Amino acid sequence: MTGKVPLFSPGSTVSSALPGYVALCVTLQVHRLVSAQFTVTGPDHPITASLGGEAVLPCHLSPRMSAENMELRWFRSQFSAIVHLYRDGQDQYGQQMPKYQGRTELLKDDITNGSVSLRIHDIRPSDDGRYKCFFKSSVSYEEALLELQVAGLGSAPAISVEGHQDGGIRVVCRSAGWYPEPKAQWRDLQGHLLPSASEKISQEANGLFQTEIAIVITEESNQKVFCCVRNPRLNQEKESAISIAELFFPRVNPWMVALGVILSLLAVLIGLASYCFWRQHRAKEKLQGELKWRRALLNAGWEKARQYAVDVTLDPDTAHPWLVVSEDRKRVRDGDTCQDLPDNPERFDYCVFVLGAEGFAGGRRYWEVEVGDNMRWDLGVCRESVSRKGKIRLSPGNGYWVIRLRHGGYKARTSPSTSLPVSVRPSQVGIFLDYEAGEVSFYNVTDRSHLFTFTDTFSGKLRPFFYPGLNAGGKNTAPLIICTVPAQAGGNLGP
Repeated sequence: MTGKVPLFSPGSTVSSALPGYVALCVTLQVHRLVSAQFTVTGPDHPITASLGGEAVLPCHLSPRMSAENMELRWFRSQFSAIVHLYRDGQDQYGQQMPKYQGRTELLKDDITNGSVSLRIHDIRPSDDGRYKCFFKSSVSYEEALLELQVAGLGSAPAISVEGHQDGGIRVVCRSAGWYPEPKAQWRDLQGHLLPSASEKISQEANGLFQTEIAIVITEESNQKVFCCVRNPRLNQEKESAISIAELFFPRVNPWMVALGVILSLLAVLIGLASYCFWRQHRAKEKLQGELKWRRALLNAGWEKARQYAVDVTLDPDTAHPWLVVSEDRKRVRDGDTCQDLPDNPERFDYCVFVLGAEGFAGGRRYWEVEVGDNMRWDLGVCRESVSRKGKIRLSPGNGYWVIRLRHGGYKARTSPSTSLPVSVRPSQVGIFLDYEAGEVSFYNVTDRSHLFTFTDTFSGKLRPFFYPGLNAGGKNTAPLIICTVPAQAGGNLGP
């Protein structure tokens, strides 16, 4: 009997079943991966917690699956800032931030359905803000964002009266222990807002806020007011009231007004008396100073000033064209005509003046000038830098320390001028400059008396100054002559 050949062999059966087996494995693996994917969901609104109380931060997986073998982590801004950690089936406290230690608790009653919550005890201001809950399996991880809003009511407002201000009474309201920053207001009996005089909010070391708000209550305004401090996060407030009787408001007393006027007038009179006393004291000091100088001069002797005698000559380049300077430069007089002289920067072009050729920037210097019977003259010193052009007013403020003779009267060119009592008419005048002491003194050589002393502060060079007067009607006939001081009087020029 002849056997039949089979239509297929065992080897061919295995080969044809292999692709289906591979497809089945891939399908199972994909299903396994898909079943391992999840999302983490938290509350869609902020969680509010009171200071000192508790807060519960819930998170759950979607779709529902067990989280017993996952890593669960609650943290703040950084992944390492751990609020609470659950891993390997138990809570891990080793990496927890110190400020949360002993204050967190993981609620795991529904962990097999992927729902857990973190409870935080003893809520503090520093707990306010954002948190992240993080779930991690062996193949995937996800996280969700939560926000915790901490709120706390502070103390009842304390109201105090702090005195009168702007015609009313200043009242201050204070309250502390608020979180977050509270809003303070003044209201009247009808609940209308009243303007505050000042407001200050500050944060204490523990993170809580304190507020201080003030109001000035006048007699015309509502005398009963309410201080309201509100927590905007809780929409709750605390208030206190104060009522001030009319008798506490400042009154205008006619006797007080009269007393105020009298005191004001008295203050003005005292001020005027003080000013007059000061002026009198200044005049007395000035007189005493001059008397002191006279006494010192008499004690030191006339030769005290003359020992600093120097040789002074005139500078023709500074002389006004009406003046005639002698060849030896020791005499100057008013001429009959205006000379044709070059208008150099050094020359006086309006005032009939001439300067000495020597400039002194320190030390003590003395020279004498014969004025004779002239009826008009000016003598002294001036700054080398004074203007030589145009009309000039002789005063220390303009750089001139000068005495003068006019109409038989002698004056020092101060501001205003000072009259000089002269008992013996001088035919010679001595000028003594003490640069460092800031003094220019004038002496009547005829009777060796002191005429006047200027006191000032000098800078730059000073030069002798001369005005011989105008030859009007033949009244000024004699020139001004720089005298030669006897040799025994000079020779010591000082520093």
